[in-house]
Amino acid sequence: MIYLELFLIFMKIGAFTFGGGYAMLPLIQEEVAAHGWLTDEELIDFIAVSESTPGPFAVNVSTYVGMETGGLAGAFCATLGVVLPSFLIILIVAKCYERFQKSKMVQGCMSGLKPAVIGLIGAAIISTGQTVLFPNGIALSSLLTVPFLISLLIFLTMLVLALKKIHPILIIVLSGAVGILVGCF
Repeated sequence: MIYLELFLIFMKIGAFTFGGGYAMLPLIQEEVAAHGWLTDEELIDFIAVSESTPGPFAVNVSTYVGMETGGLAGAFCATLGVVLPSFLIILIVAKCYERFQKSKMVQGCMSGLKPAVIGLIGAAIISTGQTVLFPNGIALSSLLTVPFLISLLIFLTMLVLALKKIHPILIIVLSGAVGILVGCF
């Protein structure tokens, strides 16, 4: 049954991913590909949409995958699956905050998880970048294509704006507008 499968898979993703939505991306990509629910291109497209819509990234992606796979009930099951572990863990942590805060074991665990989260986010960036910029594999000829050069220009422009501390909402709006303009021509 697809609904139970969506719930259990996204519950596993929610339970074993620390660091937020971007850290979940490698697991989501792996599971979606393993089940044939979406192509890499479809997932990448929705990642872009998810970034420019309100709400938590992981919730947006899980809801989309669930909707594409099992309709409204699938969206509900996938979304519930991805948020339930965090919800339960936060309830437990909030209840025992004082004891957790001073525990050497918990502090050590968090020290070990931080680099792993950075690594997972980096893996998601590399995987997503490769799919977007080099869909046919990395080759010298792909560095000279118009889509690659336009993508590189957009990326560098947005990076400069981010480093200049331009508000992220403005960067998202500008990215969407530039993408629309480039897509129309």
